[in-house]
Parts: sequence; structure tokens; C-alpha cells
Amino acid sequence: MDIKILKTEKDYNQAIKRFEHIFHAPSDSNEGDEAELLSVLIEKYENEHYPIEAPDPIEAIKFRMEQMEMTKKELAQIIGYKSRVSEIFSRKRKLTLKMIRNLHDKMNIPYESLITDY
Repeated sequence: MDIKILKTEKDYNQAIKRFEHIFHAPSDSNEGDEAELLSVLIEKYENEHYPIEAPDPIEAIKFRMEQMEMTKKELAQIIGYKSRVSEIFSRKRKLTLKMIRNLHDKMNIPYESLITDY
């Protein structure tokens, strides 16, 4: 096991190849330990070099609705009024604190996704 900090794209690609090779190793083996360490290093490299920005609140709500196969009528029960759903989706109205809390509690959307500017 020759593990090192991933500093270059070449290091990253080699780590990915090795990780794919040992991915299914038993967790109580040397290769399992190596896979766990590689996953941490790969994640760190990806977070630094390929950051993924959080979606804006409207896109986060739409995505979660799709995952839950939720209708706008069902969303209106969480937000308050059917007309509010249209106003929020058209970006004419901002989410209120109460709406954000309800969306988080009932749809499990992270607060971080709901409070960003849009």
C-alpha cells in the first residue's frame, strides 16, 4: 500500500484506477483499509478541484418534488397556498422563514439549499 496526497491530475487518475480495482475488498483486509484511505483522498481532491455549487432554492425544491413524485398541489399544502407555489416558481415571491422550515421538515431539503440567494 503506497498512499500519498493527491497533488496532480495524474495522481488523482491513478488513485481512481486503484480504488476501482479494490472497491469490493473486504473492509477488514489491507485492501479494504487502502480503499477507505483512497476514498478520503479522492474526495478531498474532488472537493478542491471540482467543487459542486449548491442548487438555488427553487431548483432544489423542484428536484426534491421530482424525487418524491410530488405534485404542485401537494407542495401547496407545505407552503401554504397554491398561488404561492406559482409565485415562488416564477421567482416573484421569496421563501419565508416558515416556508423554509416546512420545506426542510417535510421534504428533507437542507437548510443550506433553501437559504441561498436566487
